[in-house]
Amino acid sequence: MLEPQSTALFILLMVVFCALLVCVAIAKQPAVRVLAASVAFVPAMLFGVVAVNKYYDYYQTWGSVAADLSAQGISSVPEIPASASGQQLAAILGKVTGGKTAANEGETVRLTVAGQLSHITRTVLVYLPPQYFQPGYAHSRFPAIELITGYPGQPQDWINVVGITQTYLTLLHDGVVKPAVLVMPDANGGPRISLQCLNVHDGPQDATFMGVDVQNALAHALRVVPSGRAWGIAGYSEGGYCAANLALIYPDRYGYSGVLSGYFAPLPLDHLGNPLHKVNPFGKNKLARQQNTPTGRLRTLPLNVHLPQFWLGAGSSFHADVSAARGFQQLLLTRQPNIILDVEPGGSHNMATWRALVPPLLEWMTSQLAQAQLHPQRFPGPGAAQDPAGNVRPIPSGASPAATPSAARPGHRPSRRTGAARRHRSA
Repeated sequence: MLEPQSTALFILLMVVFCALLVCVAIAKQPAVRVLAASVAFVPAMLFGVVAVNKYYDYYQTWGSVAADLSAQGISSVPEIPASASGQQLAAILGKVTGGKTAANEGETVRLTVAGQLSHITRTVLVYLPPQYFQPGYAHSRFPAIELITGYPGQPQDWINVVGITQTYLTLLHDGVVKPAVLVMPDANGGPRISLQCLNVHDGPQDATFMGVDVQNALAHALRVVPSGRAWGIAGYSEGGYCAANLALIYPDRYGYSGVLSGYFAPLPLDHLGNPLHKVNPFGKNKLARQQNTPTGRLRTLPLNVHLPQFWLGAGSSFHADVSAARGFQQLLLTRQPNIILDVEPGGSHNMATWRALVPPLLEWMTSQLAQAQLHPQRFPGPGAAQDPAGNVRPIPSGASPAATPSAARPGHRPSRRTGAARRHRSA
């Protein structure tokens, strides 16, 4: 098959290019030679594009290419109004989702979140697991994982490129992950913008949007638990920094954080748009930079602050990522035992590594979130009780997803996708 990373595609492009060069060399008419030379640029250019794609292991199928380039991840996803009442939302979901299909496979929807505190308005993709549409869970609220892409990146990259919804569904059918809602917000507001999930000095209040407004809006609009120990956050590359930093900035709003090939000190400049320019996100405020440096913040947070539990991952061949993760792990071990560092053999700073790290991350985090929701007394912390926006509804009575019989299958077996035996893990 001539998929974007197949050897056959590379050979075909080389053959076409060489054939056109031969045509340039032997053609007698000047017009034919000029035409062949001009057309030769096409396979040459495509060869370079597919070579870069293979190096970064970005697109694996033509379907993911088409979905990403056509913005299919946004436009084709059913949209539901965040302001709808519970009954209105149930009716809308019943119409836009696939009925039995949704109850078997789950459904991805999109909401437009207007941040009450940040005054930022952006689209958020939300994957609702199959249990969300099953009668046994009709009165249940679900834990959530907030997923943040790297730069450049868009929320739909989690679906089209990383393939997280399909991976999660496979693991769910295998019985090795628990029901959870996957939340994919737009972290930057544009393809060329990089905010690092920070409250920019005299600029967008991105940390407030990502760490407060998104949680509040979804807890109000959907059957998602309020912020607290049953909320997780994860990201790769720049999104990994976001996951580490937001978890420490808002330790009462997240219970778990997954950092995939992240860094632990903010980059000097953010990229803002209209027109595109670079700014120091902290201005002249050195204290703000220190407070948004996870390695520095860990050293200064009081010991009585209950930190979210961390999970770290990196590719073994990208030594900077491994070194940064190990350094952060050592700092965490002074406050938390058994911090997992999952090192993917041969992995680099690319999509192939993050695709490989997603299954063990989901297996670890969803089970932890289910326990945090089922036994909140074991996870002290203010959680949503101190929500500054005040629009989080209380959890209604009814069984939690973790406690519902269908959420845990008998005969649980290890995942076929995690490959735990071939990874190096340290704690």
